[in-house]
Amino acid sequence: MIRLLKPLEYYKEKYGTAFYGVNKMYLMMEKQHNRGQDGAGFASIKLDMNPGERYMSRVRSAQQQPIQDIFAQINQRINTAIEQNPEFENDVALQKRNIPYIGELLMGHVRYGTFGKNSIESVHPFLRQNNWMHRNLIVSGNFNMTNVNELFGNLVELGQHPKEMADTVTVMEKIGHFLDDAVAKLYKQIKKEGYNKREASPLIAERLDVAKLLTKASKNWDGGYTIGGLLGHGDAFVIRDPAGIRPAYYYKDDEIVVVASERPAIQTVFNVPYEEVTELDPGHALIIKKKGGASVEEIQEPTERKACSFERIYFSRGSDKEIYQERKMLGKLVFPQILEAINEDLANTVFSYIPNTAETSFFGMVKEAQNYLNKKKEEQILAIGSKMTSEELHKILDVRPRIEKVAIKDAKLRTFITQDSSRDDLVTHVYDISYGSVKKGDNLVIIDDSIVRGTTLKKSILKILDRLSPKKIIVVSSAPQIRYPDCYGIDMAKLEDFVAFKAAQALHEENGTAHKIKEIYEKCVNQTNLQDCEVVNYVKEFYKPFSADQISKKIAEILSPDDIKAEVQIIYQTIVSLHEACPKNLGDWYFTGDYPTPGGNRVVNRAFINFYEGKNQRAY
Repeated sequence: MIRLLKPLEYYKEKYGTAFYGVNKMYLMMEKQHNRGQDGAGFASIKLDMNPGERYMSRVRSAQQQPIQDIFAQINQRINTAIEQNPEFENDVALQKRNIPYIGELLMGHVRYGTFGKNSIESVHPFLRQNNWMHRNLIVSGNFNMTNVNELFGNLVELGQHPKEMADTVTVMEKIGHFLDDAVAKLYKQIKKEGYNKREASPLIAERLDVAKLLTKASKNWDGGYTIGGLLGHGDAFVIRDPAGIRPAYYYKDDEIVVVASERPAIQTVFNVPYEEVTELDPGHALIIKKKGGASVEEIQEPTERKACSFERIYFSRGSDKEIYQERKMLGKLVFPQILEAINEDLANTVFSYIPNTAETSFFGMVKEAQNYLNKKKEEQILAIGSKMTSEELHKILDVRPRIEKVAIKDAKLRTFITQDSSRDDLVTHVYDISYGSVKKGDNLVIIDDSIVRGTTLKKSILKILDRLSPKKIIVVSSAPQIRYPDCYGIDMAKLEDFVAFKAAQALHEENGTAHKIKEIYEKCVNQTNLQDCEVVNYVKEFYKPFSADQISKKIAEILSPDDIKAEVQIIYQTIVSLHEACPKNLGDWYFTGDYPTPGGNRVVNRAFINFYEGKNQRAY
């Protein structure tokens, strides 16, 4: 979100264009385009327009390249208007009055869908229109609510008739209800003071207490969220959940206020140092009034901070100063397990990574391998002492980690969130290999950021790596075992999709403890009518009898193709090391089952019930 604090003429004079905000929004959206896209949207509001003049614009796209599609449409509208009306070219007032998308308040959203169809209807921003300027609401966000049914029911009780049961619509309508209520109350009050209807409008804008209406609207929200909103008259807000699950950062100077999910997007686009970009506190909202004043206000009391660690491992752009260091640390901390797996035989081990997100943790892993070898070299040199020959010295110094780019991502194919029906065919074509990079009989260590389902490993990667004839393939996950559903914005909803769950299930069957699965199911069913705050995560008992190593060994068995010649070992990051690497992002519910909101326990139990009953559906 961008709020231009000066008149558009200022940007024309200083930066050569009144479309400064639109240009910056294009860059911001591209800088947050980190993963596959399902759509993108842009909305703008013009301040102080006359009745009858269009002051809100929105454009959305679900095309293959949605950001480019949006801005191609915007540029076409701008260029056509100027070509047909040459007097617009240097007259900012005429541009603002007649050309859409040019405004002081801008919002952009890149959709990485976690639920719902990839259609234009699912693309943010969402728009709630009204003839009263103050009641117009544009909303977009990075969020999932666990209690959509309850929130939907609340709206029905208020007398509303929402058009669908989706968390985006439900959240927007909840904010909209309290916005309508606040505007109506202010209007009555201002009328009592003797102002007429027309005079009331600017006073409503001035007096509207955005923090108060957000507090009321978000009272029962259970989930992870960063939600941005624009009000028709020019107020704006970004609100973050009380546990800080989803990220939000902002920067402010005398020209702009800008908010984004990722810090480096702001740093790069506005060329500002790391220290000047501020993290929005959990449970707080950044509120920008029409007059330009910006304040941060507490909306819901912050709970224990549980910022999502998966954002750091996988989703966020690795150019962030902290995230870059954290990912390197993840690679470093998993190295002792690797050393044990290769029996300290670095001379006959090749190190590589699965592109592209594991590259940074790969650097951390290799650096630690170098540190280990340097200590060994120091010991050898000191042991031989002054009698060492030049040949002996070179022989010692020449030993270094063997680094190769073994796996090559052959196509920009997304397999993390793809319909199951099309998955198997896609994954076989995702990777290719560098032939000749590994000698027959070598160990091959390959690091990935996470192993969720393991489908790509089983159907593609392990098969093609085996063609290089390594003695042993060691796949390293920089994240721990993913065991539990995420219900706060990443689509990991079904337990039976997780290879760690499949491994624990297989171990129960082998150990004669399969009856425990039914017992856990019954405990979950017995809680279905309890309040969320009373629900216990009984799915933890499913994993409890087995160590992480036992589960990892079983995962290696499950993922090894039948015809593979190499021995396969899978190593996962430990929870302790994860927390050491990402000390500010301790949200680890997908690994530990420790959910930061009460709704999480209900979701995980529902996921287990669905698994046991064979229901192929989402748990929230």
